[in-house]
Amino acid sequence: MTYVGQSRPGLTSPDAAPATVRDVVSAYVGLTKPRVIELLLLTTVPVMFFAERGVPGLGLVLATVVGGALSAGSASVFNCVYDRDIDEQMRRTRRRALPRHIVSPRAALVFGFVLGVASTAILLLWVNPLSAALSVTANAFYVFGYTMLLKRRTTQNIVWGGLAGCFPALIGWTAVTGELSWVPVVLFAVVFFWTPPHTWALALRYREDYANVDVPMLPVVVPAREVGRRVVLYSWVMVAVSLLLWPVAGTGPFYPVAAVVLGAVFLVEAHRMWGRAAGTEDLVAIQPMRLFHMSNLYLSLLFVAVAVDPLIQR
Repeated sequence: MTYVGQSRPGLTSPDAAPATVRDVVSAYVGLTKPRVIELLLLTTVPVMFFAERGVPGLGLVLATVVGGALSAGSASVFNCVYDRDIDEQMRRTRRRALPRHIVSPRAALVFGFVLGVASTAILLLWVNPLSAALSVTANAFYVFGYTMLLKRRTTQNIVWGGLAGCFPALIGWTAVTGELSWVPVVLFAVVFFWTPPHTWALALRYREDYANVDVPMLPVVVPAREVGRRVVLYSWVMVAVSLLLWPVAGTGPFYPVAAVVLGAVFLVEAHRMWGRAAGTEDLVAIQPMRLFHMSNLYLSLLFVAVAVDPLIQR
């Protein structure tokens, strides 16, 4: 087994040719993990529509989106800097900018701080102080709570570390209303219970990578059938919590119908993965990425339903 801090020959310099300007720009963009930003914004903007009970102002949406994207990008950059030792050794991450030495750790840190300061300034000036404070809190929790404290120490890393990814629902709501309420808390909880099934499916696919660097993701520590069982448990709670939005927020009929249909499809796939994992550790047979992709689609469509519901009622 390869331990954290060791390196493997040949992984740190996969490219012999000097990096071009395009390579460097692409590397900096990659440090921000754009796909993660997309998902976070997808849980921000629909909540703004729901809070407005219609279409929020374009300027407010743009400021919230830009500020939120920069904040999430900043947190991802700091994550990449801290995890660069294990990123070098994992197949899934060894092509990132820092393992390839296209960007230096010092330059990446400066980049992360600039993004963080810019995001906070934008949210303070053009949104409101509460949204800015929530954004800073999410950023700090992801970096210090998940990346530095939990990730390498406990199988509960993604359960509690995933809290950082729940904040966009709160930020979207407070951007419009200027205050918190139980409505965004319900959506916060949906993302909280969605995160473990989503991440454990991906971690199951790459469990050898995590095992090689001693990161105790759940699929590294327990058999696949136990991962499947916990995925099912969290999925049921997630669907139940999603339905709470109906009575708490007084939605129209569109949202609960969408939540039931989407939840049923998700639960079927979660149970199927559990069934496939019951008697084997073969990842080809278990097909965890089916649930991973399903989880992205589920969350996207559920939050689209959050945005559409008040528009239908008008």
